[in-house]
Amino acid sequence: MPQEVYGFMSIILTIVFIGLSWWALQSLRFEKFVKNPNGAQAKLLQIFLSIVVGYEISRFFLDYLGWSLTFGNMFS
Repeated sequence: MPQEVYGFMSIILTIVFIGLSWWALQSLRFEKFVKNPNGAQAKLLQIFLSIVVGYEISRFFLDYLGWSLTFGNMFS
C-alpha cells in the first residue's frame, strides 16, 4: 500500500473513531464522576477521553491492517 494512501487512511480512521468515541461517551453519566457535569472542565474531560479512546481504537485497526498486509506478503 502506498505511503500516501496509508497516511490518508490513518487520518480519516482516527477522526472517525474520535467522533464515534465522542458519540458513545455522550451516553455515560458524568454526573456520577465529576462535580459539575455541565461545566467546561467536564466537557474538556469528555473531549480528552474521546481523543484517547478514538486514537487507540484507530491504532488497533491500523495495526491489524498492517499485520494482515505483512502476513499476506509471507506467502508471495
